[in-house]
Amino acid sequence: MHEHKQEHQNHHKHMLKDFQTRFWISLGITVPVLILSPMIQSFLGVSWDFPGRMGLLLALSTFIYIYGGWPFLKGSFQEIKDTQPGMMTLIALAISVAFVYSGLVVLGVKGKVFFWELVTLIDVMLLGHWIEMRSVMGASRALEELAQMMPSTAHKVVSEAEIEDVSIKELNQGDNVLVKPGEKIPVDGKIIKGESEVDESMITGESEPVVKQKQDEVIGGSVNGNGSLTVKVSKTGKDSYLNQMIELVKKAQQSKSKAQGFADRAAFWLTVIAVTVGMLTLAAWILYGKSFVFSLERMVTVMVITCPHALGLAIPLVIAVITTLSAKNGLLIRNRTAFEEARKIQTVMFDKTGTLTKGEFGITDVISLSDWPKEKILESAAAVEKESEHSIARGIVRKAQEKELDIPDPSGFKALPGKGAQAEVENQTVFVGNKTLLEDFEKNQKAADNMEKLAKEGKTTVFVISDGKIRGVIGMTDLIREDSRRAVEELKKKEIEVALITGDNKATAEFVAQELGIETWFAGVLPDKKSEKVKHLQEQGKIVAMVGDGINDAPALAQADLGVAIGAGTDVAAETADVILVENNPMDVCHILNFSRITRRKMKQNLAWATGYNVIAIPLAAGVLYSYGIVLAPAVGALVMSLSTIIVAINARLVSYQKICGNEGKPS
Repeated sequence: MHEHKQEHQNHHKHMLKDFQTRFWISLGITVPVLILSPMIQSFLGVSWDFPGRMGLLLALSTFIYIYGGWPFLKGSFQEIKDTQPGMMTLIALAISVAFVYSGLVVLGVKGKVFFWELVTLIDVMLLGHWIEMRSVMGASRALEELAQMMPSTAHKVVSEAEIEDVSIKELNQGDNVLVKPGEKIPVDGKIIKGESEVDESMITGESEPVVKQKQDEVIGGSVNGNGSLTVKVSKTGKDSYLNQMIELVKKAQQSKSKAQGFADRAAFWLTVIAVTVGMLTLAAWILYGKSFVFSLERMVTVMVITCPHALGLAIPLVIAVITTLSAKNGLLIRNRTAFEEARKIQTVMFDKTGTLTKGEFGITDVISLSDWPKEKILESAAAVEKESEHSIARGIVRKAQEKELDIPDPSGFKALPGKGAQAEVENQTVFVGNKTLLEDFEKNQKAADNMEKLAKEGKTTVFVISDGKIRGVIGMTDLIREDSRRAVEELKKKEIEVALITGDNKATAEFVAQELGIETWFAGVLPDKKSEKVKHLQEQGKIVAMVGDGINDAPALAQADLGVAIGAGTDVAAETADVILVENNPMDVCHILNFSRITRRKMKQNLAWATGYNVIAIPLAAGVLYSYGIVLAPAVGALVMSLSTIIVAINARLVSYQKICGNEGKPS
């Protein structure tokens, strides 16, 4: 894939260099053509005539026609072969008519030569394509920057005493590499030693460094902070996150969509109109009594000025900029059509676990039922659960650590299957467990009341017991993400309905929905049934976006009008999603909708300009203002056409966007 990417980049660079070279050589030979042209000499009030002057003029013009005009002639052959005549066909037709007619005049046919118009037309067209190609390359330059983020070498850990510098191509899955402070991380992998802050802004768009420690995953290309890390390689080469991201963005840029299809059809019909109007212009001026030379000049100008170059670039350039910009903000577009239509979304359905919530148990309540303060209840529970890997145990220990409590070291730990665990903590036997644990102790009405209250909120209840007394109750639940509430609020501001779907019980679903202000929710839904709920909303006439983790939500993502896989992290292979979000951040759903709106706005601006300027340009080129002394030469027509193309390219690149939901970002 890397080789293919490099070939693609080299191809564009070669084309850019080719247009540049052809322009300068053609421009150099244009100077003697201008000096030898009768009209220019007449304009300057000089007469530099000598035997063979017209033959030399023909020879120089022939060289420019073949060498300078070759990209357009070659392009027209391909367009005609594909039965898709377009801009290249128009340019080739215009310069060929001018060249053949002028050549016949030199060989004896009565008339006026068009050599200076021919060569300046080719010069302007080459200059326009050169600038245009620079704009195209500029639009995807960010992708090249991403590719260059990967370092070329890595410090491979051969043994505890030996570190060897090797090319990243030589690394294999399972190898260990040392990442020194300030260095770029060379591969995707998992930290097995060390702790540091890592700058992942090139992936997520967020400038805040992320704290990374043992067992955390890191992504190749991100920048290590001030700590040393030993990383076990998990992905290399084409499987790495960065390469997958580049490939996804490239596919999105190259893929077709409804808007692109419209632009292609418009370009085709504009070509047909140009040829038709050009022929009618030629006939009209001849019938009006003008010379064939004047009439031909009008026809050539019409064909040149109508070239649908700007129209052909109107959509691809916007897509190139938007897909690259969105990728740098952690939003990977896989399906352009679905993304462009995202602006029409009326309902966003979120999966609960791992999407609106963190997918990990956290403490929400600590209730004392004795003389023990809340801190002692939490300390004791954390001590018993200190060495456990259970999700509830980890949540208790994490909360105690967050509060910077001094967790005692336990002894005599003993698991109580189906109930919980016990251990000696500071010379007291402490039990931590579920409601089944209570059966071994006398009933406590306060405990029962609190358990019922927490259960209604969809929370898991953990009891802390010591000396035969229930010391406290801990309420735990899957923690709601900090950004979930803000995301729901922003979507509602946009008058978009928000729905929640989960496999959890009714109480849990209702609690989360109420906490976030979500009115539509579905509980107890199995993964394979989630798509039916999406379909149910669609049958009500709603355009639905489904947001899930991309694994068990795959059928629902496929059914939705816009499928969004959230929290893909280093795995961007969510095949059923239309858009993949790198971070576990519901706010990015708002950003997708904003990007879609910006894309639509830019496309409409470009299409309006690319087609609209012809309303004025074509009549001017045909000579409607001739009686007022306004006549456009073919070269001026080429200049106007090129300027139109450049305006479209610049407009596409002037997209600015702040990753702040509620602020759609304003094109500069």
